[in-house]
Amino acid sequence: MKKIVYTFVAGALLLAACTTQKKATVQLPAFDAEGHRGCRGIMPENTIPAMLHALNLNITTLEMDAVITKDKQVILSHEPFFNHHITTKPDGSLVSEAEEKSLNIFQMTYAETQRYDVGLKPNPAFPKQQKMAATKPLLSELIEKVESAVKQKGRKPVFYNIETKTQPAGDNIYHPAPEEFVDLLMGVINKAGIAHRVIIQSFDFRTLKVLHAKYPAVMTAALVEGVSKRSMQQQLDELGFTPTIYSPYFVSVNKAMVDEAHLLNMKIVPWTVNDKAGIDKLKALGVDGIISDYPDLF
Repeated sequence: MKKIVYTFVAGALLLAACTTQKKATVQLPAFDAEGHRGCRGIMPENTIPAMLHALNLNITTLEMDAVITKDKQVILSHEPFFNHHITTKPDGSLVSEAEEKSLNIFQMTYAETQRYDVGLKPNPAFPKQQKMAATKPLLSELIEKVESAVKQKGRKPVFYNIETKTQPAGDNIYHPAPEEFVDLLMGVINKAGIAHRVIIQSFDFRTLKVLHAKYPAVMTAALVEGVSKRSMQQQLDELGFTPTIYSPYFVSVNKAMVDEAHLLNMKIVPWTVNDKAGIDKLKALGVDGIISDYPDLF
């Protein structure tokens, strides 16, 4: 009996040592240049063409958003519905603002979502964006194509910063409750074997809490909306743990915030910075990365 126990303990210690070693060898870049929704200023957002094009730019991380379909598939989308700014309906007509929220992705199968185009309609906010036929892809398909392209190009592997598009009012209406959402997302990530290069970010701290409890090895980023009235410590108290990354709106960033994040052993990666002067200013403050719609600026 003792021999069995000793063998079990030894095996557990060996597994722990291997896991620790793996964690130690995977580190975020010294400066994390993130392409927002791939490269939204250049190509249609959250699409495979945008992600593949971003690989040709000086990015280290692909930033994207995830939602869940009726048949439990994880696809890329900034909203859990078809946004009127970017969507063309199956009959060729354009989605109106009044009807967009009725086009609920959580109430559609993956096959049904593929009937809607999200790359042909000009986006007035991004006049330089190339227009092309595109649909909201499966996260699994995106990862497969990106990993293949990285190998073909002979470039360093990239990180994936994936936002969970959830909020309490949307539970079981526009998306599953946080635990199911996280499990579905991590199922795709673990099957692809890229968990060590994934950051899960969210404004909804509930999903980050689930990740911390069930998948503690996965990096997390606390997104902070606008100019928050709460202190950084108050936000972390709500979260209940220290995330890998603190990710505020870039307007609110100052030297004191950067220093406080570093003192708390967090990297600080602001969003979304779309001009060279802004990027240079934030770099001078000592941020650890930047999220931009125009990753060609890096």
